Amino acid sequence: MSESFQNLPALITQGFTPPLRLADFRIAAFDMDSTLINIECIDEIAAAAGKKAEVAAITEAAMRGEITDFKDSLRRRLALLKGVPRSALEQVLTERLQFNPGARELCAALKGAGLKLLLVSGGFTFFTRFVAAELGMDYVRSNELAFDATGALTGGLVMQPWGEICDGEEKRRMLLACCAEIGADASTQAIAVGDGANDLPMMGAAALSVAYCAKPKVREQAMVAINSGGLDSLLTVLR
Repeated sequence: MSESFQNLPALITQGFTPPLRLADFRIAAFDMDSTLINIECIDEIAAAAGKKAEVAAITEAAMRGEITDFKDSLRRRLALLKGVPRSALEQVLTERLQFNPGARELCAALKGAGLKLLLVSGGFTFFTRFVAAELGMDYVRSNELAFDATGALTGGLVMQPWGEICDGEEKRRMLLACCAEIGADASTQAIAVGDGANDLPMMGAAALSVAYCAKPKVREQAMVAINSGGLDSLLTVLR
């Protein structure tokens, strides 16, 4: 969360009058990196290869919407990670990854109110499995890193039944698919929370879009922008 928020109000709402009824919602979709957790996992993996600055610059441009082809940006970053050992990823998971303030509290409150939780990430299953288990996610969609026989990254991804890369359109499609499965209408019963440009498609499909410490393009389009404090401050909008 490198974006400066010093001159912004802690919480901004636009396009509606809070509070909204929590009971009216059925599902909440969350991005992972820099939203539920404090890091961009791919940038931290890159640190092990001595290429953090190069990879982080591409990540930042993609999240700001300056690189519009997320799939291409991800492939470019992955190519730079070829040869990084699995142990480096394990170190990121155990030593660098932390939940953002209020993430546990918000997810617990939403689950307690009967909402289904969806984790949709342009990041990797190596990390989403842990995050999903910790927060009680009901659905998960993310990318599967490919390893060679020695346990090092190949610089590519594993093809999954739904496809290879979870980009913005796949996040939106997954939200709509989960809504269909539970008999919900995304446009009236879904919440979507993210920070980057690749979150905008799912946020646009949801009844309530929430930007958390987000890039300017995302803050401008979200119905709620949380610029400081915890994710659980969203609960001041939902009663």
